[in-house]
Amino acid sequence: MNQAISVLLALAGTLFVAAGAHAQDAPAGDAVAGQKRAQVCIGCHGIVGYQASFPEVHKVPMISGQGAKYIAASLNAYKKGERKHPTMRGISRALSDTEIADLSAYYAQHGASSLKAVADTPAVQPSVQVAALLTRGACVSCHGANFNKPIDGSYPKIAGQHADYLSVALRAYKTEDNPQVGRSNGIMVAQVKQFTVPELKAMAQYIGSLPGDLRTLPQSKFR
Repeated sequence: MNQAISVLLALAGTLFVAAGAHAQDAPAGDAVAGQKRAQVCIGCHGIVGYQASFPEVHKVPMISGQGAKYIAASLNAYKKGERKHPTMRGISRALSDTEIADLSAYYAQHGASSLKAVADTPAVQPSVQVAALLTRGACVSCHGANFNKPIDGSYPKIAGQHADYLSVALRAYKTEDNPQVGRSNGIMVAQVKQFTVPELKAMAQYIGSLPGDLRTLPQSKFR
């Protein structure tokens, strides 16, 4: 393991502890209440294959089956401006801490009864080139076995996520001085900057091809 990866893993450990301490102060989510509030989400995240067109073109991410702590962390990052996205910023700023917790709890268990067990070993092995990129990025050290079992709930499951969204999200950590696009995260910024855009796209395409817990579940019109 090279020195850069060792430093990043140490930083990840520090942030893991900090995230755990913060999580203890967060309100416990109520999935039933979250279902009632989900109308703010279903217009994009409840439509299979729905594609965003602003500020960048990509399929909107699958959030059903994502970890509750990560969903809450993401919404709070948009709320604070640590993630730049005009629509998500507006939505998150209108949500209270309790509403964020409720929505996170709802989507974490949404469709759980239909999930099939995902093996720890990827069903498809990466090419030699992509394997080298994933090793250089030490991706499994945070995102876990098969990129579907993160070491902490505040990190995302990424296996099976839309590849075009993953690519856009990764590039956002490289983006600077753009009022509408960009993400700040100590670990991810340092990781992503060592890769070219084509390399990020190659990793995103592989990770997106893997089976995982994430899905888009259409909402009933009779809600």
